[in-house]
Amino acid sequence: MIKVIDFIHTNRDRYVSELKDYLAIPSISALPEHQGDVRRCAEWTAEEMTRVGLENVKLVETPGNPVVYGDWLHAEGAPTILFYGHYDVQPVDPLDLWETPPFEASVRDGEIYARGSADDKGQVFMHFKAIEAHMKQHGKLPVNLRVIIEGEEEVGSKNLDNFIKANKDTLGADVVVISDSAMFDRGVPSICYGLRGLTYFQIDVRGTNSDLHSGIFGGSVANPAMVLAQMLAKMRDTSGRIRVPGFYDDVRELTQAERDEWKKLPWSDKRYMKELGAPKLFGETGFTTLERRWGRPTLEVNGMLSGFTGEGAKTVLPAVAMAKVSMRLVPDQHPDKIADLFEAYVKELAPKTVEVKVTRMHGGKPWMADFDNTYVRAAGRAIEQGFGKTPVFCREGGSIPVVATFQEELGIPSVLFGVGLPDENAHAPNEKLDLDNFHNGIVASAILYEEIGSRR
Repeated sequence: MIKVIDFIHTNRDRYVSELKDYLAIPSISALPEHQGDVRRCAEWTAEEMTRVGLENVKLVETPGNPVVYGDWLHAEGAPTILFYGHYDVQPVDPLDLWETPPFEASVRDGEIYARGSADDKGQVFMHFKAIEAHMKQHGKLPVNLRVIIEGEEEVGSKNLDNFIKANKDTLGADVVVISDSAMFDRGVPSICYGLRGLTYFQIDVRGTNSDLHSGIFGGSVANPAMVLAQMLAKMRDTSGRIRVPGFYDDVRELTQAERDEWKKLPWSDKRYMKELGAPKLFGETGFTTLERRWGRPTLEVNGMLSGFTGEGAKTVLPAVAMAKVSMRLVPDQHPDKIADLFEAYVKELAPKTVEVKVTRMHGGKPWMADFDNTYVRAAGRAIEQGFGKTPVFCREGGSIPVVATFQEELGIPSVLFGVGLPDENAHAPNEKLDLDNFHNGIVASAILYEEIGSRR
């Protein structure tokens, strides 16, 4: 491993330069106008996988964006890793809040700023360079490796489940490794053993055929913006508890042992509040901030649109109103069941003075692993050697729907091996990735292959 690690340290500057090329491709899967860029990014990913030494590299077509596949399967008797990541990125709006162009990566104070730097191109590229280091120094990998990089993670991975089901034989492995998560904090490397699930909706409310003069028609017909606001206000009570009937029926409660372990983590509500610029924290009564973030379900309004929103005044009574609503789910909650309960509650709240349409967007199941398995322990040793610190174990409030699919369809455990940071602005302006974490992550990834490969 000494030669591999030395090679990685020697090539730090080259890695950053190459990563900038990857980040320059605006592979925004949510916007149809970037479909060509998404395809170009898939091709770039395939070319890079070939460059670093993977074999059988190809673009596997789906009804949406292609999945990039490659492998190296010559480590006789060694376990097989299935590495998963994604090459698509989030939209960049509001563009005016970016300090530098989102697809012209810039380095400031030891961090690289660009859309996709942390989520997930930077973390995918980290593994590409670990593979390259092994291949350049030894001409082989210490472990068998299959790699799939998808292009629809940011729009719900709507074609990935079918891809996995159709390619079970091709994807056979002993463990899944995913680098698409954050460390607990700066200087506190971690391994994630749990993810929340997700169900996502759009609610459309219509009152009239067109916008109306609020003076002439106000008071005679319902205002869709007001109706929608009143409906949303009834989704949660003042203590933060969700009012959807049956919502908590299947929630797996936190164990006292887990709550005790989380209390030991280096966490400060005051610091968190200051970093966010929040005047005060809010959440479900009876739980700490970490417990709310990791182990409790949520219901959030992600966006609203109605009426006149430009400068100045316009006395309009809007014809329509729209809201995007997401719910994060915890172990034992099923997204389809929660979706049914939510739809029923929306219909119950809707008055007869408006028409209401509820659209299911996408979702994913929650996931939790036993963090005392062989592969998680191997990941812990790799992170400790790569970062010089013993990792902590934590859950993550976000969702990676495919993790549950890997467990259900392939029957294999996953290891979440992320090196991002909580303040990396993954879905916001000025997304960034700490370059020390990036480089240490390359070393840790290379060591992880060695650690898992040695378990013959």
